[in-house]
Amino acid sequence: MSKKIRIAAGQGFWGDWLEAPVRQVRGGPIDYLVLDYLAEVTMSILQKQRSRDPNAGYARDFVSQMERILPDIAERNIRVISNAGGVNPRACAAAVRAAANALGLGDKIRIGLVVGDDLMGELDTLVSGGAPFANMDTAQPLSDVRGQVRSANAYLGMAPVVEALRQGANVVITGRVTDTGLTLGPLVHEFGWQHDDWDRIAAGTIAGHIIECGAQSSGGNLLKDWRSVKRLEDVGFPIVEATADGSFTVTKHAGTGGVVNVASVTEQLVYEMGDPHEYITPDGVADFTSIKLKQAGRDRVHVSGIRGGPRTPYLKVSIAWFYGYKAVGTLVYSWPDALDKARAADRILRKRLKTLGLEYEQVLTEFVGVDATHGRLGGVPDPEIAEVMLRVGVRARSKEPVERFTREIAPLVLTGPPSVTGFAGGRPPVEEIVAYWPALLRRELIEPAVRVEMI
Repeated sequence: MSKKIRIAAGQGFWGDWLEAPVRQVRGGPIDYLVLDYLAEVTMSILQKQRSRDPNAGYARDFVSQMERILPDIAERNIRVISNAGGVNPRACAAAVRAAANALGLGDKIRIGLVVGDDLMGELDTLVSGGAPFANMDTAQPLSDVRGQVRSANAYLGMAPVVEALRQGANVVITGRVTDTGLTLGPLVHEFGWQHDDWDRIAAGTIAGHIIECGAQSSGGNLLKDWRSVKRLEDVGFPIVEATADGSFTVTKHAGTGGVVNVASVTEQLVYEMGDPHEYITPDGVADFTSIKLKQAGRDRVHVSGIRGGPRTPYLKVSIAWFYGYKAVGTLVYSWPDALDKARAADRILRKRLKTLGLEYEQVLTEFVGVDATHGRLGGVPDPEIAEVMLRVGVRARSKEPVERFTREIAPLVLTGPPSVTGFAGGRPPVEEIVAYWPALLRRELIEPAVRVEMI
């Protein structure tokens, strides 16, 4: 019988269901547990945390979850791979090491630490060496905002994960390793795939893509026939059962809620897909049009036929930079004439801000319950609508006008239209805006900096 590797997803984002990792480890046989925490906005949040505390900058939830499952993974010989390290993987690894020691498992938990994605210390050297870090959306050179850059992280692929596993790690903690690389790494390690076996690399990449968002491929957030999905309160997170030929089956633990079917897998496949012929990762390019899906039993979808192509000469770099300030305030207006009241309040607020001579880069008004999600869908809103939330957001490069906005929205409670509520939280906070700057860098400038340390 051919070797089969079971890789279970335990988190789809930072803030996902805390019970999922425990249920994946204890709910049935698995070989690997992968936990994905990072997105561009997450990296920005973590960088802000690290700027306040040098020991912060990683997903702290990961440590508390590991405290719960470390005895299980040691007993069942399960390996854990996660990018929970964020912008401070060393601190994250140290926290997990401390947890293992406190549980008396210090000699059974071998932590692989993947570093090298953080380019902040090398940024000026790379720029002076000819790397423009041009914004992929606007073509601006990084020099336009260099003084405001807070973090710069390259998207690493599966190679350092494979190396950590080769060295014997049973917990691998990384920084900005791609979502798909977390799953592809153990497949390459277990099956001995060559790094230029493009079809299998593409297959492992797509396996990772299907489970990277957790229960989104096993019944959560499902658009098609969502009413038929049972027991989402007990939803099973997805598991990939893979074989050496690159084919795999998506499933979940028996007895759990949710559903794994062609529709649930398809909806996840098209998530953040871009060009279906060229899904580009640091490890290779996958052709989504080659994927064959087949229902292979209850809560089992077989995936095969995947084709891939060579990786590009570049790695993507995610740069966070300080942009300015923002604030968002809300008021709720009730029947009768709820929408008219909200519109009047918006007009009053805007006129007051203008009279004060305040300048904003943007003032955005939404009437939640009427047009905030899709815009006006046609026709006139029901004049008898029960309640409307007025949500106003402002953005500016300087802090003072944003702070003044937070003082001007509250007086509408008594100096504006009647029947207002929803301001119990007080003035809205002023928040810093950390903007996203995507760029490309030739991979040979980054790969030699990647190292794996066992701690």
